[in-house]
Amino acid sequence: MAEKKVTTKAAATKATATKAAATTKKATTTKRVCAAKTAVKVSISAENVGFRAGDVYQALASAEKALTVKEIAKAANITETEVLLGAGWLLKEGKIKGENDVIALA
Repeated sequence: MAEKKVTTKAAATKATATKAAATTKKATTTKRVCAAKTAVKVSISAENVGFRAGDVYQALASAEKALTVKEIAKAANITETEVLLGAGWLLKEGKIKGENDVIALA
């Protein structure tokens, strides 16, 4: 009889460890989802992207040199996502060029 109790305790300990691991995995997944929900939302309309293109162009023109996306975002006081949207617009129009992680006026 003593052997059965030991086996039962071992099985119970293993089951508890498995439940704890599943709970930890679920908590980690929940944290990732919550972090994704707090992401900045950017309105993607032709008008908004056009304004961001103007912000990017003005930042580059005032700097008079090539800047990184982060530097443009700081200079124009917009997010890096908005910089990329505006830069895409300007690249399509041939107003800027991008090389090695920097953007410059064309």
